[in-house]
Amino acid sequence: MTTYDDRASLADLTSTAERVRHSVESVIEGKPEVVRIALTVLLAEGHLLIEDVPGVGKTMLAKTLAKSIDCSVQRIQFTPDLLPSDITGVSIYDQQRREFEFKPGAIFAQIVIGDEINRASPKTQSALLESMEERQVTIDGTTYTLPSPFMVVATQNPVEMEGTYPLPEAQRDRFMARVSVGYPSPDAELQMLDVHGGISPLDDLQAVAHAHDIVKLIEAVREVYVAEPVRRYVVDLVSATRSHPDLRLGASPRATLHLLRAVKASAALSGRDYVLPDDVQALAAPVLAHRLLPTAQAQLNRRTAEQVVQDILQRTPVPAAHARGEMPPGAGIRGF
Repeated sequence: MTTYDDRASLADLTSTAERVRHSVESVIEGKPEVVRIALTVLLAEGHLLIEDVPGVGKTMLAKTLAKSIDCSVQRIQFTPDLLPSDITGVSIYDQQRREFEFKPGAIFAQIVIGDEINRASPKTQSALLESMEERQVTIDGTTYTLPSPFMVVATQNPVEMEGTYPLPEAQRDRFMARVSVGYPSPDAELQMLDVHGGISPLDDLQAVAHAHDIVKLIEAVREVYVAEPVRRYVVDLVSATRSHPDLRLGASPRATLHLLRAVKASAALSGRDYVLPDDVQALAAPVLAHRLLPTAQAQLNRRTAEQVVQDILQRTPVPAAHARGEMPPGAGIRGF
């Protein structure tokens, strides 16, 4: 439970999150819900998968989020000839010193942008598994800790299958959430012509937060209160995916943890230090859908994983208001 002094500092830190959000939205026009999920994943110590058709701003969203934060950034263009060592690094023999020297790969950054991740081979894709889950890399028997904060933002095209390698289930399960940018509205697209028509808005974009600010925000999110009925609601939703007739693979226990962390970050962004069932319902599809595998019959009936999640949300009882225990004693953060 947070103390009074903690709550005061949390209120100050909220302005940092707002600055980052406004910075990203100044480039990504008309997609506030996508920007919010991206910021939620960052504060929940997760990784983000952006999946959509070409040209809608997937890479732009990732680069804008990275540039809005004064963190180290590395961009990896995934191609069929990319090697695992290009990502993790390699040990090179130094003839003068007569010893091996480790040369870090692109993964040694606080924000790692993986562009078109499904164009690399499964062997190369698997180089991300250890770093995404354990925030470390093991090379030649030596383990190297990755910097903090650490976030992988990957993009992929779901419609272009030639020359691509679909992400395996273990890899998709490492991503906390999946979002689709979607086409902009006509008004947003018209505004985009004015903003992007001359020069790239990234050229003038300045960082509005520092790495240590993000670390403090992450620590603040960890203190968000989740009542027992809401925690049970999270477990019930995830458990329902494992027995649903339209699914041949449900969500893992890792998905339960990811959903809990995500809703705590979402509550903080909404100005609360406690989680509501509404937070869970809003993030259930982005956090769970990409992990689910529909049955062959469901695919024939054109049932998507998102539709199955919505069906589960409708069938799972929501905690009653008196049982939620929404606010712990002494809760209530001014301006948070």
